[in-house]
Parts: sequence; structure tokens; C-alpha cells
Amino acid sequence: MTATAVLTARALLLDMDGTLVDSHAVVERIWRRWADRHGLDGDEVMKVVHGRQGYASMALLLPSRPMAQNHAENARMLAEETADMDGVVAIPGAAEFLAALRAGSVPHALVTSADVALSTARMRAAGLALPDVRVTAESVGASKPDPEGFLKGAAELGVDPAECVVFEDSGAGIQAGRAAGMRVVGVGPQASFHGPDVVVRDLNEVRVEAVQGGGVRLYVG
Repeated sequence: MTATAVLTARALLLDMDGTLVDSHAVVERIWRRWADRHGLDGDEVMKVVHGRQGYASMALLLPSRPMAQNHAENARMLAEETADMDGVVAIPGAAEFLAALRAGSVPHALVTSADVALSTARMRAAGLALPDVRVTAESVGASKPDPEGFLKGAAELGVDPAECVVFEDSGAGIQAGRAAGMRVVGVGPQASFHGPDVVVRDLNEVRVEAVQGGGVRLYVG
């Protein structure tokens, strides 16, 4: 970015994969193997799976298959992903960003399509502290791009959705944040294609300033 954007908010809602944690290598391994098993083009599969829960991706990729079968296979894949932390690292600036939120007592929540086990394992593998408030796959009935997860995160923090800022990298996640009535900071070069309010290369380009009386001022860019 060539200029710094300034956003104010009462709370932040943070995606995990691609936003705080770089899990690209393991996601590629798991989903390309799945594509091979089902005779699908791996490149086309990778265009669909980011940001969504696995069963929702499967429903798009295998539309004639019963949803119960998608849920069952998704459970097996989540276990497979949880056992594979090879290559999982923090997004640059993520540790410092989370530390600044804690130091400033800024309300924030993790809102991820991963389940509790996978999100815990990936955050730990990346050396990142887990936020106290987490909305995971078990917490919602609908996957991103449905806004349910972000709306639930705002409700658990006791903050109006319009006063929240979402940090997301994927098209499904950015769409979910906007559908929730929230402003969205896109993280990573691919985020710019999905219409966030502002885009950063990584979290080194975000500076956090706690606001007296609560909330946060973000200097983005």
C-alpha cells in the first residue's frame, strides 16, 4: 500500500489460516490427495477449499454426494490435518499483533473454519497464543461465506457487528465478514481480489493503538 489507512473499532475478529497461521503447505498436501482420490483436478479443488469448512467444499466439488458422506469424510480429514504440522508457521507479524491486542486489552476473537483440535494444534505449532474467545467449526451451523461465525464472535464479545473489524485472507472469509456488516482487512496478495476495505501484505503492516475508554485504532499499510 502507498498510504496508511486508519480504522477504529471496538473489537477485532481474526481468521486463522492464511491470516495468523501459514498452513498452506499442509492444506495443499491434504486436499490434493483428496482430489486424486476422487479423480478431480487439484488446481480446481484448491480454488474452492480456502476459508470454508471441509464439508462445504466437498458439497461444491461433489454436488451429487449425500451431505452425510461429506461430514464423515471431513471428520477424517480434520484428524489427518491435526496430525500434520509440517511447514506450519506464523504469518509475519502475527505474534507481535496478538501481543499488542493482549497488552492493550483489545477485545478480539478467533473465528476459524477449523475445529478446536486443529485450531489449537496449528496455533501452537506456529508459536501463537490462542485468544480467549474462539468460534470454531463446532460453534456454528453454517460455514463461511455465511456470516454466522463472525456474528457469533461479535455477540460473544458483546460488540455491535458494525463496530468490528475482520482480518481475513480468503474469498469466502471476506464475503462472510462483509455479509456480517463488518469492515474487512484483507491479509496477503490474494485478498485484494475479493473486495476487502483495505489490504496488507502481512501483519507487519498493521499497528495497533488501544483507545482510551475501550476499542482500538488500527494503522494499516
